[in-house]
Amino acid sequence: MLSRQRFETDRRQRTEPVPGQGNRIARWVPSRILELSPYHADSADGLLKLDAMENPYTWPSEIKDQWLQIISTVPLNRYPDPQGTALRQDLKTWCGLDLAADLMLGNGSDELIQIIAMTLGGRGQVIMAPEPSFSMYSMIASVTGTRFLGVPRDTEFRIDLQACLDGIAEHQPCCVFLARPNNPTGSLCSNETVHAIIDAAPGLVVVDEAYHAFCGHTFLDRITDHDNLVVMRTFSKLGLAALRLGFLAGPKNWLDQFNKVRLPYNVNTLTQVSVRFALEHMEWFQGCAEQICNHREQLSIALLGLPDVQVYPSDGNFLLMRMPRGRGTEIFQCLRQSGILVKNLDGSHEALADCLRVSVSSTDDNQAFVAALRNSLETVDLRESS
Repeated sequence: MLSRQRFETDRRQRTEPVPGQGNRIARWVPSRILELSPYHADSADGLLKLDAMENPYTWPSEIKDQWLQIISTVPLNRYPDPQGTALRQDLKTWCGLDLAADLMLGNGSDELIQIIAMTLGGRGQVIMAPEPSFSMYSMIASVTGTRFLGVPRDTEFRIDLQACLDGIAEHQPCCVFLARPNNPTGSLCSNETVHAIIDAAPGLVVVDEAYHAFCGHTFLDRITDHDNLVVMRTFSKLGLAALRLGFLAGPKNWLDQFNKVRLPYNVNTLTQVSVRFALEHMEWFQGCAEQICNHREQLSIALLGLPDVQVYPSDGNFLLMRMPRGRGTEIFQCLRQSGILVKNLDGSHEALADCLRVSVSSTDDNQAFVAALRNSLETVDLRESS
């Protein structure tokens, strides 16, 4: 039994501040968290929103009315199906998934990335991805105490396969993320590149197909060919961003491990019911995707006609542009002042200096953006010459 003196000494050690450690936050929040910045999304109030790769079209009224009738029957006093059984089965049918594979649902792709990192990562482990790419790979790796290895792409944002293979051989990553098409560059790596990385990787390879609808290429039909491959999808870019649904498809033995980490009831009933309904009307969503692809080509041609603007090829629903040297952020601010919000990537990665990313939208929105960008370029030129 502890003496009263020993008890009081232990109590003081637990409650009194430690010299030099500052306040409680500095003492208890790990340095890897203190060093991070929260994810920042610009406010789009009163602006034409072209920064988040959203579907610019809303459901026709007849489809929306049917949906409202269906969700009105959802018992809000009951917890969701923790496995999303019916939705998973519908998704497996829609994807044509092999019987040997399975699906796991997530609250958007972000949660799935977090689950993977929590399961495989931690101190002494490495998560790898070609860079620049989706910022959540490195951010979530940092949060889980996992070292992130970014392998630079070439000057045209193509994957440097040899550099990736060298990184795999040297660092033995527990997981490799491959965004296909890549965000924010829009580039699509070849099947051969993906296969080479899968074959070389000692751990898991995650092919992130968030923008699959705009390129048509998939590795879903290759899942059973490899024992270390999973494919990740989201419905956000297709037109259901408000519902936050992603899914991970892969061998059941991998998903069994991830399900140990996944929180119960992570996908709410309204989302499950709504996505099942959306799958019955997928031809409308696919029609939107086809229209966006057509608009992407038209917008690219229009942007290429502007002076000193470099436009990169894209297989997503967005375009990456490089502004005149040293003017990226200034042009972003000019666009915002003219009522248009795009994504400012200047300063986010050394390879993205002066780069802006714009979502492909409707014809009217795209034309408004081109006109505003032309005016912004002229404004910046005038400032520079005055």
